[in-house]
Amino acid sequence: MLAKRIIPCLDIKDGRTVKGVNFVDLRDAGDPVELAEIYSKEGADELVFLDISATEQKRKTLADLVYHVAEKVNIPFTVGGGISSVEDVDILLQNGADKVSINSSAVKNPKLINDLVAKFGSQCIVVAIDAKQIDGEWIVHLVGGRVPTERKLFEWAKEVEARGAGEILFTSMDHDGTKDGFANRALAKLSDELTIPIIASGGAGNIQHFTDTFKEGKADAALAASVFHFKEIKIRDLKKELQKEGVTVRI
Repeated sequence: MLAKRIIPCLDIKDGRTVKGVNFVDLRDAGDPVELAEIYSKEGADELVFLDISATEQKRKTLADLVYHVAEKVNIPFTVGGGISSVEDVDILLQNGADKVSINSSAVKNPKLINDLVAKFGSQCIVVAIDAKQIDGEWIVHLVGGRVPTERKLFEWAKEVEARGAGEILFTSMDHDGTKDGFANRALAKLSDELTIPIIASGGAGNIQHFTDTFKEGKADAALAASVFHFKEIKIRDLKKELQKEGVTVRI
């Protein structure tokens, strides 16, 4: 069985790591390069960096950050935020990123997924999907969760897979930052209906939540931010507990 992955997520705003609740009320959580190095040493399997303030003017800043992170860590890392072209991805991969994550740009131009896969291969293309429940239906949202679309989570996820993406990073906006646990029912349905790996995001508050999302949510990886940034959970302790619960992880 493939090992389940633990992935700290670093939301970047103006060059700093930040964390909020339900995508708002951001607070500073430290220097992203320093945090990346710490997590790499502590046993994280991968890292995700999301530039939540990304604009065209800041693309060079993000590329510089990627370069400095690549100098310090020896685990794979994914970068996302405002990526909308083959050129954007080329720059980030050349500076040391292993994968890129696209979100709004994929919804607005689904062919972008095909283009990126054709150029760089599916293994380095992650499609992030932010969704929340409205009248019992999971609805895809854009712009950091502020703009609802007509896309429904499961239909869009299937299209993403069909277009060649290598992974899906699913964030439940209803759970984000709440520390009440992951959206395991939706995650399990995604895992049942798709063949590509699903990364769970949104809601980690304790070690049991990780166990639950691997067992009940059938997630391939679990991503979290504040519980790691503010040292509420240590990655080594988390992996030891997961192993005790019969979850296959790399120690």
